[in-house]
Amino acid sequence: MSLNSLLPPLFRLLGRCSLPTLHRLGGLAGLATFWLSGSYRRRLLENLARGLGRQPTTAELHANARETGRMMLELPFVWQRPVAEVMGHLVEVIGWDLVETLRAEGVTVIALTPHMGCFEIASLYFGTHLPMTVLYRPPKQAGVEPILRAGRARGQLSLATADLAGVRSIIKGLRQGIATGLLPDQAPGKGEGLWVPFFGKPAYTMTLAARLSEVKNTRVLLFWGERITGKGWRLHIMAPQMPIEGSLEERAHAINREVEHLIRQCPTQYLWGYNRYKVPAGANPPPAESTENT
Repeated sequence: MSLNSLLPPLFRLLGRCSLPTLHRLGGLAGLATFWLSGSYRRRLLENLARGLGRQPTTAELHANARETGRMMLELPFVWQRPVAEVMGHLVEVIGWDLVETLRAEGVTVIALTPHMGCFEIASLYFGTHLPMTVLYRPPKQAGVEPILRAGRARGQLSLATADLAGVRSIIKGLRQGIATGLLPDQAPGKGEGLWVPFFGKPAYTMTLAARLSEVKNTRVLLFWGERITGKGWRLHIMAPQMPIEGSLEERAHAINREVEHLIRQCPTQYLWGYNRYKVPAGANPPPAESTENT
């Protein structure tokens, strides 16, 4: 049996488990992955050290590996349980008044949600109150896509693929007052990003978030779902520390700085094992790497 055919029934099986059970299993799975995969372990160590500005302790490495496992295994619960049941595990929402204030002013929200905590909970909660279009990339395993689409496109949420047609629909929606949500730290493909520092190292950074922030009557807010292990999540909604303005490159720099600030609030729950510093196929390496390799 192929992985593509195995994943859907596995998702359905895990979706029947309670959230505390999935968090326990996820913690064990994350720690097992840390010890079994040398490449994952090295990437996590290198990226976490860069984020902390020092070498992480063994306890910090293990804690992040567990949180990453919980991030993965809570997805079947979030995507497959009724929205009301999932929202019942939202123990607190901090900052929703920012959304209401912008709405009253006729300003449309661009919700930036990095790979931190339970990032799925942000858009799902938003969609219980207001319309939102969420940008997504189809997963590599095609069998998961129907589950992903069914799990995300609920309430007042709609999906747009990360291509030209999807971006056009998002911009059209923003101009009509429909909010959008995306992952600003997702590594883009060739021609879709700029080399911008992220925790002091050049990272190929999407320009889309910066471009969307140029749309008239929009404002960036940052969302993240803090995981309360065994119980649920606390949703944080924050305004940027500094305005997102200037040229496209200046906006991309500003967004990365805001994401860094967000991550520093709870570095244990960021997805440090993600290959954030990869060079996309066909893209030129960052200037520093070009110099080192000559």
